[in-house]
Amino acid sequence: MKIDALVAEIGSTTTIVNAFSLNPAEFLGQGVAPTTVLQGDVAIGLKAAKADLQRNLGLGELRTARFLATSSAAGGLRMTVHGLVYDMTVKAGREAALGAGANIVLATAGKLENIDLGDIEAASPNLILLSGGTDYGDREVALYNSELLLQLKVSLPPVIYCGNVQNQAAIKEKFAKAGKTLYITENVYPRLDELNIEPVRRLIHRAFEEHITAAPGMESIRKIVDGAIMPTPGAVMDAAAILREIRGDLVVIDVGGATTDIHSVTDGCEEVAAMQIAPEPRAKRTVEGDLGLFVNARNLAESVGLDLLERELGFNPEPIFRDYNAIPATPEQAELAVRLAYHAAARAIARHAGHLRHSYSPKGRQTHAFGKDLTAVKFLVATGGALTRLPQAPEIMSELAKINTNSIMLFPKFDNLKILTDSKYIMASLGVLSREFPGEARDLLEKYVREA
Repeated sequence: MKIDALVAEIGSTTTIVNAFSLNPAEFLGQGVAPTTVLQGDVAIGLKAAKADLQRNLGLGELRTARFLATSSAAGGLRMTVHGLVYDMTVKAGREAALGAGANIVLATAGKLENIDLGDIEAASPNLILLSGGTDYGDREVALYNSELLLQLKVSLPPVIYCGNVQNQAAIKEKFAKAGKTLYITENVYPRLDELNIEPVRRLIHRAFEEHITAAPGMESIRKIVDGAIMPTPGAVMDAAAILREIRGDLVVIDVGGATTDIHSVTDGCEEVAAMQIAPEPRAKRTVEGDLGLFVNARNLAESVGLDLLERELGFNPEPIFRDYNAIPATPEQAELAVRLAYHAAARAIARHAGHLRHSYSPKGRQTHAFGKDLTAVKFLVATGGALTRLPQAPEIMSELAKINTNSIMLFPKFDNLKILTDSKYIMASLGVLSREFPGEARDLLEKYVREA
């Protein structure tokens, strides 16, 4: 058996290794093992996942031309974002960072203060994104913030500057004199009501690859992997963008052990655009850190309501949490995970989608749209372990398609939606694979992300 590429997905709870041939483009098999952050080295889990793949394929040795990886272990890519106005340059920076797969651990607007420096130090980010000012607009705040960042008492992580173009030379000189790492790219908010997210996303991926040392043992992973390493959510977003070209406007749902991610790729409809009060990116990601099936399972259950879960399940879920596993080990654990997956996804979608709001004036009632317009979406896509591996996953997706029956948010109507499933759980792998093999990744997405 000829393996052209291995792609590892090192998650918060599970490590997966997928094997592919590229000519023709085929998925060959998968190995799975628990992620071993708590053991002090994620390479242990990676080695176990490769051994599992080797057994599944019946091979004595794994030989491959390329080895790529994605990672969200140990908090994944942790970023802070600092801009001028929260609803403008800060929001634009947040959208770029989230779309690249980052977890935003702190965001500030306006001039930084000493207390903010303490918050940054406590947040311990892997990257810092500095924006501020439209092109040829405000210069003062971004320049001031760049100087203050250089006063951090802890080691300054790499900084990405994506603000007013007039500040680039001055900020570059400041960081060069201080001997600190700086990346510069186009302004993420070059003009009022205009987002320019893609250049920032690409640069975040590059910086992530060059400074991937967050999870214990990731230094050794960098030595093993001979191709790209991407944040897992960023790789899913890249795959979603390709799938949108193939299928049409879509929403991708990924319920994980620690978080629930929603990715949407759509421009929305013209009717809603006329009511929109602020720009939204075509490709948008939101991550909900309180909606996970393992790390946050008990908190999620209590938020949903143990009484409601008991009615849905037909048994008391309380005893299940005493020996609850990341991968369900009993039928009762699996049933509980199914219900928690539904509630996590439903809440995440409600937070991701925009809403219509009415206001009244002497001219009468006016309607404004806030947030992401999903009304043009035609496909809901299930990815991640929960929605591709749990029993009753198709039923969960059917329930999710109906959550907007009362038109409470900018979400498509049930009769307009089709459901696709990442049948082999490989979307993240195909996102990173697309960087080197775009045609093959597209073929694999078309083949394996399909109607159930």
